Amino acid sequence: MKLAPWILVAIPLLALGHSPTPDRRLPAPVTKARTEIRIPDPPGFLTLKCDLHTHTVFSDGLVWPSVRSEEAWREGLDAIAITDHIEYQPHKDDLPTKHDRSTDIARGAGDPLGIIVIRGSEITRQMPPGHLNAIFLTNCAALSVSNWTDAIAAAHAQGAFIFWNHPGWEAQATNGIAVWYPEHTQIYESGMMHGIEVVNGRSYYPEAHRWAIEKKLAIISNSDIHAPMGMDYHLHDGDLRPVTLVFAKERTAESLKEALRERRSAAFAAGFVVGDEQFLRPIFERSVRIKNPSATIKGKGRALIQIANDSSIDFHLERSGSLPEVTIPKELVLPAGKTVILEVKGTGAAPAGEKPLALPYEVNNLLIGPDRPLPATLDLTARF
Repeated sequence: MKLAPWILVAIPLLALGHSPTPDRRLPAPVTKARTEIRIPDPPGFLTLKCDLHTHTVFSDGLVWPSVRSEEAWREGLDAIAITDHIEYQPHKDDLPTKHDRSTDIARGAGDPLGIIVIRGSEITRQMPPGHLNAIFLTNCAALSVSNWTDAIAAAHAQGAFIFWNHPGWEAQATNGIAVWYPEHTQIYESGMMHGIEVVNGRSYYPEAHRWAIEKKLAIISNSDIHAPMGMDYHLHDGDLRPVTLVFAKERTAESLKEALRERRSAAFAAGFVVGDEQFLRPIFERSVRIKNPSATIKGKGRALIQIANDSSIDFHLERSGSLPEVTIPKELVLPAGKTVILEVKGTGAAPAGEKPLALPYEVNNLLIGPDRPLPATLDLTARF
């Protein structure tokens, strides 16, 4: 009897059905992991990585407060401030207005992770004076008053650290340039302005940088994040939020506040560090190691110098001078966590013998002032 064609096809399929079933279990879930930000400590201090301007659903943010704490832990931060708006409560139909609640929730998640969570609020007014953050508050609700001077005074009465937010924000700036108004002079001269955001999100404000230097304000750099962090930053590609580097004596909220009051801070954003030379120089010098600092250079020969960068910062160097004995590259990049080779060529002009050389460079992405890169040298000993 002739079998139908479909029966012939079905027989091997049935046979296959009895073969051992392969293991089709899904991969195990990815373990929660923290990516450390490696920045050296200046002598006598700890370098704390902080984001002092973040939002949650308790104002106009898009995440629950506990998310902010876990984001900070994953991204290698030490501290965050929850600074929900006082005056702007767009979710009030869905959540009750409780100005202190977001910090309480964030601390519940942050404490077990070792994240310092600071209580703060954003005083949200038209320009002038614009928006100001008050952190290290004890009672955010006390800032909910009609007059902005009273709101700032209420924060000051609690011993808050107060700083001016995004002074160059296009919505409140003049022709895209930050303006210092008489109202800011009033706040500053009354001793109620302690810092200024030199960096906010993706924006750097050179005017604010100058004011920080001239008026001795702490340099602040924050994300001002509203969305989940991964929606604004490509975290898996190494795209870091801006942070304030605070050089504190201890890893505590109290020590962090003391350091900010004493202006021991710098901005780290988009691969740049902005701050005083007294802090940026040890960051560079403690990050960079010359593995073979002694080299032999005969005549017009060359030496290959290996330079390691142990930090999380790519350093971009540009030659700032010349030496009669050797020539060096005009530009040199020291990538984070890697070792590179610097080629040093003799000019043939050096007399025989041993001589220390200080190769002159400027670190273009370490700014000690607007358009003022950090001068630095790479030191080695040459045998000619």
